[in-house]
Amino acid sequence: MKKVMIFLVVIIALFATLAFVTNFSNKQASEGNPYGKDSLKPATISQLDDPLYQNQILPDELEDKLADKENLFVYFYSPECSFCKETSPVIVPMTEELGIELPFYNLLEFEEGWKTYNISSTPTLVRFENGVEVDRVVGKVSDEQFRTWFEKYKD
Repeated sequence: MKKVMIFLVVIIALFATLAFVTNFSNKQASEGNPYGKDSLKPATISQLDDPLYQNQILPDELEDKLADKENLFVYFYSPECSFCKETSPVIVPMTEELGIELPFYNLLEFEEGWKTYNISSTPTLVRFENGVEVDRVVGKVSDEQFRTWFEKYKD
């Protein structure tokens, strides 16, 4: 009986330590993040230092740009989406080469974007002109299709 109690105490202590370390790591990674949130999902945390995912746009920033009737592209994605993980390394260098700014909207962190912008799946690229959506590309398409679409709306 005594051995069972010692074993249970050790197991509980291990789980408590693991929970503390996980919570501490999440808070450390979340401090000073571009999302302005106190806690982030693990998939987002894993992308914080990835150069492909540095141009984030927050919901309020996007709303302001649309209210100001700006022309812009927006990449709606999820850090958990396998197709997004395949698409980002293609379109980021492509837009840089074409001189296009491409802000990323993280739907995992800001779920309201699904409904607000009528996003049915990721990745979704949307072109806004004068603050109004004029076109979108949904899903992973060929590199040439992405390039043609970007060039069509390049300012």
